[in-house]
Amino acid sequence: QVQLVESGGGLVQPGGSLRLSCAASGSIFSINAMGWYRQAPGEQRELVARITNSGRTNYVASVKGRFTISRDNAKNMVYLQMNSLKPEDTAVYYCNADVVDSSRKFYISWGQGTQVTVSS
Repeated sequence: QVQLVESGGGLVQPGGSLRLSCAASGSIFSINAMGWYRQAPGEQRELVARITNSGRTNYVASVKGRFTISRDNAKNMVYLQMNSLKPEDTAVYYCNADVVDSSRKFYISWGQGTQVTVSS
């Protein structure tokens, strides 16, 4: 089984920055795309950013130019640098990965989530 653990959330003032990290561990054969999703209270979970194992990225329009997703394939980690944060970025942020485990089983793994609150 593969586990994803997020870190780096917290409370930040509008205009501030946070960096989220997500570490994948367990019986990993390979990880394809990795991404960050978020879910605000009363809202559906939405894709924030995604990155392939070759480094191709895509972002939801509302974060383009402010957020940057990156990954370290050697460490099985993905990051989300969030700048110029706005109150509407407040949500629980979830890490996500398309995983092939050591038994060559493919599945989508999710982290437990980390709270990001943007407020003065």
